[in-house]
This record gives sequence, structure tokens and C-alpha cells, in this order.
Amino acid sequence: MTEHRRAPDAIPPDAVNLADYEGLAAERLDPNAWAYVAGGAGDENTIRWNREALTRLQLNPRIMRGRPGGNTRVEILGHTYAHPILVAPVAYQRLAHPDGESATAAAAAAQDAGFVLSMLASQTLESVSETAGPRRWLQLYMLAQRDDTLDLVRRAEAAGYEALVLTVDAPVSGVRDRERRSSFALPAGITAVNLAGYAPACPPDTYTSLIFDHFVSLAPNWSDIEWLAGQTRLPLILKGVLHPDDAELAIVHGAAGIIVSNHGGRTLDTVPATIDVLPAVADRVAGRIPVLMDGGIRRGTDVFKAIASGATAILVGRPIVYGLAVAGPFGVAHILKLLRDELEIAMALAGCSTLADIGPTHLIRP
Repeated sequence: MTEHRRAPDAIPPDAVNLADYEGLAAERLDPNAWAYVAGGAGDENTIRWNREALTRLQLNPRIMRGRPGGNTRVEILGHTYAHPILVAPVAYQRLAHPDGESATAAAAAAQDAGFVLSMLASQTLESVSETAGPRRWLQLYMLAQRDDTLDLVRRAEAAGYEALVLTVDAPVSGVRDRERRSSFALPAGITAVNLAGYAPACPPDTYTSLIFDHFVSLAPNWSDIEWLAGQTRLPLILKGVLHPDDAELAIVHGAAGIIVSNHGGRTLDTVPATIDVLPAVADRVAGRIPVLMDGGIRRGTDVFKAIASGATAILVGRPIVYGLAVAGPFGVAHILKLLRDELEIAMALAGCSTLADIGPTHLIRP
């Protein structure tokens, strides 16, 4: 991001919801960064469907059910979270702010939010861990060499990360027209620093998909999942599950949790919205492991709808980067606070004192 377009680290008075932050971020990010952060695969149908599907769902509130002791707490993998809103892994956050992932991690900690660091972060997992709160996970891909993957896992264990999030829906990069039109390139000084030493380094201006060619195995399979789960004391969560049968296989092969995700519409265009497939996946899992969801979350009511559809918790990605671009860590913290406040209001108005009170009867599916 060019110096003269940097946003001051102060919350703008006209930023009152996540859509406001998106508009402000579009003004502040340079075209190169905006293409990477906001763009998706193909014609970006899946990006659009993620939002449209959540908007189509109608809330069906109950009345006069308030009781004392209301809260948004949720337990995930043996740990209690203050609320079900987690920060999704997003690569190269120094595209949005000089402090990058460290700023995001600090903001998440300030808002008691779970934080997931991308393997393709622009800062080392060790340095980010110093600013993160206790609820921190590391996202990774299976690398071409198992020893390299295992070395990353050992680094995560040593740095205090509590879980591993293995992305399984992107063995190669999607066809991203926005990035190609903008000739997207990483600026000098921004690289996937956590991958240094594991394979021949890509030039700093290399198109993102080439990073996958260098570092990521093209065909991770279920035997890799079973191997990885057996190599670490950290719970393994699979990110990118859309089919109930794959959810079942994830459990069989040792996954401790899954994330229903279409990679934010960035890999394969025209796959369904995550909220549309979530109920079938959650039904198949039947409470055996946590089921999280990402994709299109922009309101507290969206969080409510995801919980009502069977999610244990949700993750939010692009809006976090928008907040980072607009107001640094204060913007990220504000994004998380807005979502949590809106969720609490939705719960109060729908007659739900705790997340356990939220269920499918609170939704009307057209």
C-alpha cells in the first residue's frame, strides 16, 4: 500500500457497520491490494451467493423468553470462548497495514476473539504469537515435503498455538480474474516469510498461484490427514468441507473439527454458499466434532443464522482486512465488536439467552 494512502489508526465516525468499512477500505487500498483482498474466482458468483443466501434466510423470533444470565459463550475443543466469532486466516496482511498480522492478532485478543494465522502471513508465526491472545490457531497447507509440513507444526507447538487448521480445498489457486487484470504482484518486502527455507523461494513480485506451485503438494489425500493428525498433540481442523460425506471422512481420519468453507469464493467459482450446505453437514456430524463456518458474514444476524443452521462458531475474513486497512488494530477490534454487539441484540430480540437457545426453528428458509 502506498504511503500517501495509508489510513490513520482511528475509527472513522462514518464507519458504523461492516459495509461502511468495505467502502472505506476500497478508497484506501491501492488497486493491486484491493484486487487480491476483495476479488474471487471466475465471475465471483460464489462470493455473491454467500451474501445472498444469508440475506434470503428470514429470522423467526420468539417473544417473552428473556431470563437472567444471558451470554454468548461457546466451548470449542475444550476451551471456552467469550463469543463464537473468530478471525479467519488471511494471507499477506501487510498489504493492508504495516503492522499486518500482529495488529490483527492484538485486536482479536482485545475483543476476546479466536484468531487464526495464515501460513502465508507476511510476519512470522513466532512474532505474531507474541501479540496474540491464548485462543490462537495456525492455518497451513500440506507442503510438498512432509518434513517441511512437520517442521511448521513443531514451530506452531513451540509458539503456543492451540490448534492446526489445514486448508483442504485449494491444492491450486483459483482462476482470479481481478488479480490477472491488475497484474497482481506482492510489493517488495512482503513475502510468505514462514515458508522461507522450505523450498526455492519465489521472487517477491511472483503471482500468488506460483507460490502454490513451489510449496504446496498438488494432491493431499486422506492418508495425509491421518498422518498429520497422528504427528501432533494439537487438534487438527479441516477447512474447506462442503459435502456431508467429506465431513464423515474427516472424522474417520482423525480431524478434531471442520470448517464449512468455500474459501470465500476464491478457489472454485459456482460452488454453493456455505450457509446452504451447512445444515446437511452439521446433521451428518451430529455433534461429534465442532462444525465452524465462514463465508459472507457481515452482520450479527448472519452469525445468528449460522448458529441456527448448526454451526458451533463462525470465522470472518475480508472484513477483518477492511478494518485493518481503514484503522489498523482499532478497525479490526471495531469490526469484531460490531459483530458481537449485533449478535447479542439479535439474540435478545429473538428470545435467546445463550447460543444453546438458538436453533433451526428460529429460521424460515424460503
